[in-house]
Amino acid sequence: MNSSFLKKVSFMKSKLRKCGVCGEYTLEEVCARCGRRTMNPTPPRFSPKDPYGKYRRMMKYGRDRSA
Repeated sequence: MNSSFLKKVSFMKSKLRKCGVCGEYTLEEVCARCGRRTMNPTPPRFSPKDPYGKYRRMMKYGRDRSA
């Protein structure tokens, strides 16, 4: 595969969005089917040196279960 094809594939992956309500995939910020905001369907990349992981866990589990 040539590098321009791989660049296009990765570009489209980053632009692909999904509606959390109806499950429709689109490239738009707003779902055409239900009119709600769409989101990026892929999780962020994992890094063992994540400087904000502690704060995300605090928001998810509460201050007492952050460790």
